[in-house]
Amino acid sequence: MMHYHGTPITPNAKLLQLAGHNFCVSFANKQQTKLCHELGQSVMLDNGAFSVWKRGITIDWGKWWEWAEPWLDTPTTWCVLPDSIEGDEAENDRLLDEWSHVRDGVPVWHFHESLDRLSRITDRFGKVCFGSSGAYATVGTPIWHQRTHAAFNTLVDEFGRVPWVHMLRGMNLSGDVYPFASVDSTDVARNHNMGNGDGHRDIIAMAKRWDGIQCPARWAKAEQLTMEVTA
Repeated sequence: MMHYHGTPITPNAKLLQLAGHNFCVSFANKQQTKLCHELGQSVMLDNGAFSVWKRGITIDWGKWWEWAEPWLDTPTTWCVLPDSIEGDEAENDRLLDEWSHVRDGVPVWHFHESLDRLSRITDRFGKVCFGSSGAYATVGTPIWHQRTHAAFNTLVDEFGRVPWVHMLRGMNLSGDVYPFASVDSTDVARNHNMGNGDGHRDIIAMAKRWDGIQCPARWAKAEQLTMEVTA
């Protein structure tokens, strides 16, 4: 399981301490893109849809592509394909059709969308990002867990095993029952300057703690269904 630490991590001196980790750079906050590629084992390019959705603005996807395309020459860099968090399936399918040529691009399945769409886009791209949305926007609620169970059951039924699933904003799910291949979070970026009396925490220890917590490799469908019913 890979843990992508969200940026910007400031000041740059703090980011330098995390050389060798994996980083997530958002189109909405892209100032450390170059530095993350110089330091990181792998870089995830987030399309910024969540950030701009929270601000109530729209993304110029042409500008996004101008930023992302050169960095995808790096073999260990991948990107989240354009999506609309509040859009319907037709709108998000249209965006995928428009950007399906992007090498190392991964689509987003939004929790309010159908499980059929989850199967379709995972079969088409081989990987998928889970995005909490709609009634399932809050990670960790009972209804969110029910939806996540249904999603993994669908993937196992369709493909025989769980493909690569990235959980957007999912670092807190490290060590949980779900077999995520990767997760991201801005926890280190937001909280490294808090606590420990002097107002700062050990940023290296924070990142290592997350990186050392793994998810299971497989989804035991019957066992998880039992857990869902008794929860």
